[in-house]
Amino acid sequence: METQNIAAISDEQVESKGFLDVQIDPTLDLFAEIEKLKKEKNAVILAHYYQDADIQDIADYIGDSLGLAQQAEKTTADMIVFAGVHFMAETAKILNPSKKVVIPDFQAGCSLSDSCPPPLFKQFKEQHPDHIVISYINCSAGIKALSDVIVTSSNAKVIVDSFPQDQKIIFAPDKNLGAYINKVTGRDMLLWNGACMVHEIFSLEHITKLKMQYPNAKLLAHPECEEPILKIADYVGSTTGILKFSETDDAQEYIVATETGILHQMMKNSPHKTFIPAPPDNGCACNDCPHMKLNTLEKIYLCMKYERPAIHMEETLRLAAKKPIDKMLAISAAAGL
Repeated sequence: METQNIAAISDEQVESKGFLDVQIDPTLDLFAEIEKLKKEKNAVILAHYYQDADIQDIADYIGDSLGLAQQAEKTTADMIVFAGVHFMAETAKILNPSKKVVIPDFQAGCSLSDSCPPPLFKQFKEQHPDHIVISYINCSAGIKALSDVIVTSSNAKVIVDSFPQDQKIIFAPDKNLGAYINKVTGRDMLLWNGACMVHEIFSLEHITKLKMQYPNAKLLAHPECEEPILKIADYVGSTTGILKFSETDDAQEYIVATETGILHQMMKNSPHKTFIPAPPDNGCACNDCPHMKLNTLEKIYLCMKYERPAIHMEETLRLAAKKPIDKMLAISAAAGL
């Protein structure tokens, strides 16, 4: 059992320090306890592909940002446990104002979201009044509220193509995804200068050497990667797209240029194939997202048991942020995504 009564810890402490001072009995079967809490509280666990394997294995749904938003919209659970990062839990709350949305670690942020502060982006938007704003879902509720429509890497091309060719567009916050969509659509969208720390650390030199070591391996890359990586990739797509490609493609070896969490599902779905994480240029053999990896099985158990920390949002902001998300979901549904 816990050695400290969490009721004595304020919400502010839970948000700033998490459950650092709470120790769990090491003999506790967390998998069983979490399953029990799901039933007791009518809770659902939504997990991103970038979560640790244990978290993916106890999740009710595993997916990318589009799939998670779609699941959050239609869930009948009373409590949503979001094993991902803060903007994802915010999106769930935007779509479910009457439900409790909790996140295992309130500090699980996003470098891409942080690269686009709403006050600065508002000024940027005001300098281009003839542009509409298309924002990648990896952004704060404040940026969503300033947007006309939200996209994910799964539906960005479809949504951009839904606007007339002469429509001027600001794309935020990811410059790499924006540049890739410009290339595949023939657009000239104005790009905000933001990027994901995980997808910008891949080394072209190291990947080239790895391809020489594995000459039959195909390179699969997420469009948040920089252009030199995308140029040599055999397939560019969202995490779900990468997963599906690896299942249906004939190759037996793949170099994967995205966060390592996706490899768990790739290996589960295609155990006879070999998956090699693309090497980053940071002196480390890994390319984990430090924010995603803040979530742990222990924190999921605690946040479910105590229903903290919870996501709260001012209603005016929520409604403003919901409009572009609703538009994204409607366009995606019409396109069969």
